[in-house]
Amino acid sequence: MQKITKEVYLKWYEDMLFWRKFEDKLAAVYIQQKVRGFLHLYNGQEAVLAGALHAMDLTKDKMITAYRNHVQPIGMGVDPKRVMAELFGKVTGTSQGMGGSMHIFSKEHRFYGGHGIVGGQIPLGAGIAFGDKYHGSDAVTLCCFGDGAARQGSLHEAFNLAMLWKLPVVFVCENNGYAMGTSVERTASHTDIWKLGLGYEMPCGPVDGMNPIKVAEAFDEAIQRGRRGEGPTFLELKTYRYRGHSMSDAQHYRTKDEVKEYQKIDPITQVKDIILENKYATEADIKVIDKRVKDLVAECEKFADESPYPEVQQLYDMVYEQEDYPFIQHKL
Repeated sequence: MQKITKEVYLKWYEDMLFWRKFEDKLAAVYIQQKVRGFLHLYNGQEAVLAGALHAMDLTKDKMITAYRNHVQPIGMGVDPKRVMAELFGKVTGTSQGMGGSMHIFSKEHRFYGGHGIVGGQIPLGAGIAFGDKYHGSDAVTLCCFGDGAARQGSLHEAFNLAMLWKLPVVFVCENNGYAMGTSVERTASHTDIWKLGLGYEMPCGPVDGMNPIKVAEAFDEAIQRGRRGEGPTFLELKTYRYRGHSMSDAQHYRTKDEVKEYQKIDPITQVKDIILENKYATEADIKVIDKRVKDLVAECEKFADESPYPEVQQLYDMVYEQEDYPFIQHKL
């Protein structure tokens, strides 16, 4: 893993702040009905992505995740203007406005979604890793899911085959505590989700998901294991989301005081404090970064606002059609 230098801390701060402000803007325009349908925001969980990206090789490694998936593709290189346009349902979006919030995708940048079926991406992540192993690549796939998805039966099937075939995949449970709105304590007799890996003799363990340094270290070890052909790892990232499960979540299952306690260990604040304490930047430098982030978010909104909606004909262009399909005709 690359050393965590002054430049890394400054990049982490700017990236995480941008992801946070990007989604704050999405929340604002959602109320204006510029973004429709469901909207699941990542606020509070940014350290998981920042640490993961530092450990990954973005020229070959891949990622697949659930529907809380707006900032991951941005981190992997997708133009944030196109991501926002997709959320606005515009033709300039990542899927020409046909995917929306839960289905951001970029083959070019090796980001494979964005999946609306809870836990549906877990066997898919193992499958992507199988493809890399089959073709002799040393790329590793990060397969991310929430604590609620850890209760899906397909997780166990994927874990079993991943270990059996020594697949280069890192299974990542982003445990933000409440799934859709039910605490971990109320969904299983155990609260240490990482221990599910023990049943398959899979290397596994808990990670402080609010600290990008701890995240980067854990991911580096897991990714290198996969790259060496030693098989999968299961990491439980203990993190927290500051907003509800989606924009329609009234959050009756937790108190405002609980949220405030977790905001005291906000990953963005943690990194900013390190920057200032070590004199990597001054308060004036931080303000320059803040303005740059604000301007870029405004650019993204302007681009999405001014982009056209898809033409109706596009609906038909997206349907698979094979002109020479060998229809079977039955004689009466």
